[in-house]
Amino acid sequence: METAAAMRRDDRRAFAEVLEQHAGIVFKVVNSYASNPDDRADLGQEIAAQLWRAWPGYDPSRSLTTWMYRIALNVAISHLRGRSLRERHHVPLEEGLHDAAHHDADGAGERELLLQRVLGGLAPLDRALLLLHLEDRSHREIAEVLGLRESNVGTRLSRLKQRIRQQLSPDAGA
Repeated sequence: METAAAMRRDDRRAFAEVLEQHAGIVFKVVNSYASNPDDRADLGQEIAAQLWRAWPGYDPSRSLTTWMYRIALNVAISHLRGRSLRERHHVPLEEGLHDAAHHDADGAGERELLLQRVLGGLAPLDRALLLLHLEDRSHREIAEVLGLRESNVGTRLSRLKQRIRQQLSPDAGA
């Protein structure tokens, strides 16, 4: 009995070290899928909880970061879908306008706001694809994380980049 308790303490310690060492993964996913501080905090907790639940099943012969991204992105996409369903039945107040005006007042550039708008308009899978691409992940690793074929990753990325270029071009609004 004492050995089982010691193993659980070791598991907790090992998990805490891994989570601390790779907190950037959770941070990037959270900031890509949640727009306000409360949602980011909730999503971060949800991702950490799911990582902990999945920890006993982690296979050390596989990439730890790929495993973490896969879980974090799955949780974030589910969170976004759930939020989307809730928002269909909710009339928002002027919070979004206030946040944007406050963000501008803090000196955020027009370019950053445009990028946030573009990212916010992407489908969850495209957002995950772009996030992993910006992390310099290989097509093979992106395919493994997202459950796609490697050739499909290249095609989707190419189309996504083209679509973003079109959205960001000065002629797009005309």
